[in-house]
Amino acid sequence: MAEAEAAQLKEEGNRHFQLQDYKAATKSYSQALKLTKDKALLATLYRNRAACGLKMESYAQAASDASRAIDINSADIKALYRRCQALEHLGKLDQAFKDVQRCATLEPRNQNFQETLRRLNTSIQEQLRVQFSTDSRVQTMFEILLNENSEADKREKAANNLIVLGREEAGAERIFQSNGVALLLQLMNTQRPELLLAAVRTLSGMCSGHRARATAILHAVRIDRICSLMALENEEMSLAVCNLLQAIIDSLSGEDKREHRGKEEALVLDTKKDLKQITSHLLDMLVSKKVSGQGRDQALNLLNKNVPRKDLSIHDNSRTIYVVDNGLRKILKVVGQVPDLPSCLPLTDNTRMLASILINKLYDDLRCDPERDHFRKICEEYITSKFDPQDMDKNVNAIQTVSGILQGPFDLGNQLLGMKGVMEMMVALCGSEREADQLVAVEALIHASTKLSRATFIITNGVTLLKQIYKTTKNEKIKIRTLVGLCKLGSAGGSDYGLRQFAEGSTEKLAKQCRKWLCNTAIDTRTRRWAVEGLAYLTLDADVKDDFVQDIPALQAMFELAKTSDKTILYSVANTLVNCTNSYDVKEVVPELVQLAKFSKQHVPEEHPKVGTGAAQARSCVVIETMSGLTMTIVNFYDFCLLIF
Repeated sequence: MAEAEAAQLKEEGNRHFQLQDYKAATKSYSQALKLTKDKALLATLYRNRAACGLKMESYAQAASDASRAIDINSADIKALYRRCQALEHLGKLDQAFKDVQRCATLEPRNQNFQETLRRLNTSIQEQLRVQFSTDSRVQTMFEILLNENSEADKREKAANNLIVLGREEAGAERIFQSNGVALLLQLMNTQRPELLLAAVRTLSGMCSGHRARATAILHAVRIDRICSLMALENEEMSLAVCNLLQAIIDSLSGEDKREHRGKEEALVLDTKKDLKQITSHLLDMLVSKKVSGQGRDQALNLLNKNVPRKDLSIHDNSRTIYVVDNGLRKILKVVGQVPDLPSCLPLTDNTRMLASILINKLYDDLRCDPERDHFRKICEEYITSKFDPQDMDKNVNAIQTVSGILQGPFDLGNQLLGMKGVMEMMVALCGSEREADQLVAVEALIHASTKLSRATFIITNGVTLLKQIYKTTKNEKIKIRTLVGLCKLGSAGGSDYGLRQFAEGSTEKLAKQCRKWLCNTAIDTRTRRWAVEGLAYLTLDADVKDDFVQDIPALQAMFELAKTSDKTILYSVANTLVNCTNSYDVKEVVPELVQLAKFSKQHVPEEHPKVGTGAAQARSCVVIETMSGLTMTIVNFYDFCLLIF
């Protein structure tokens, strides 16, 4: 019965094939293969399914099916020719030549076989010519690069050619097979920056998409040497080495989609040990004083990209658990760095933010409450260990760490704020005579006051200190941050008119000062960015919205500032525009629920008297008109309009 059904399915597949419905034909042949044990029928079905694979350009599958037919009948001429066609498309010309040679032996008068034989022979000869030519070119390039007497322009050209060759699969393989890795290591040993950079970029191209080469190169160059190069105070070199490491990680972690068989498969059977070693070295880089700020940033970038799961539906988060257990304290140390203290590690302007992002990604990648509790306990133990009545620097580091976590997983940050003495220490540092302490404390208060309950505590205990710092300090960095802190506290009630934190008119005064700083072009861009941040909070108030939109120079200054290379300002600009134009979602008010809330003596949000659709539309028109008068590209203008609407 099964054999008869298999034969019927074969005929059904043949009909589908004649109608050029190759998917349906493949399905019929596949079903038939499961039902029969007859060798002749099996060979026919595999051979026919190979024909479908050729038509659908599934050449690997076609070659596999043809091989199975040949295993049953080595003289199956149709299967041999179909495998030849598939192998030719896969670029395996020497194997394809052997198959068609066998076909020509079985049927010497077949003109089609003879023509294919001639064509493949010509292609193989050309391939060999190019290969030998490439080998010669590779050798010549290395001779020029390693010869100290070579002319500078020749050396530069050879370096660029080598990089391009390394990015091509055929070129990368020829370099690898021609003892190229050892020669590239010689280039790196010259310690000449341009040759070192060329060697790193060539290695990066050779590692891309090839697990076996990536493994061999990682072991030859060694991860400690790769990390030491990334640690250099050279942005271009640090970025190039980061790209090399990313190419290695991608290949080792499964981004290499090609099939590996035989010796190559044996070389790359298990890459987990290498990946763990790379992660461990990157974590060590975070706390080393020998690592430059650029190098630390690149290490954080690699951890951010490769440790947390990209797809949360994947159950395995072992990489994150490993980093939490072995590296979270190191990440917290980076987050807690204070640039003005002598003990600070080398940093860039982005280092602490990158560390906060990594903490946030790691926390989000945890799968259950016990994992999150373990994460929190490590943070608590680290912060508690820093509190020391005899060492003010440690206390500052502790508060800076809390501030950094608040910029990452905010829920975790709020839990840490509830630890004994944390909020009190923030307020106490505001009263310190050291400017470094004040700067850290003010920034921490800004991040801590996002939650209304925290803002209320700070208003009660810290506003007087903030005002005093604002009036007395001569440090512009502290002054503007103190202003932003007051702005954030003043807007802690959001758009709820009934939860005004300051007296009537106070927020307008703060906004006026922000606009003044914003328009002062004598102040550096980074400091003026904080003025926009303050307005992003204060424009929740309807009076502030009206005043700001009517201040055309301030609007123009904000748009001009948004066009600078510092893209971190765009979020604050977007918030300010959203607030001014009421472009946020407004929950529908249900009168019955309002009455119920009043009856149960619960707080009911109140709208500002000036809030209304007409006022928002009027402000939107002014904003659009102001933008249209500026010199900006169509893309800039389109982006700003998207922010508003």
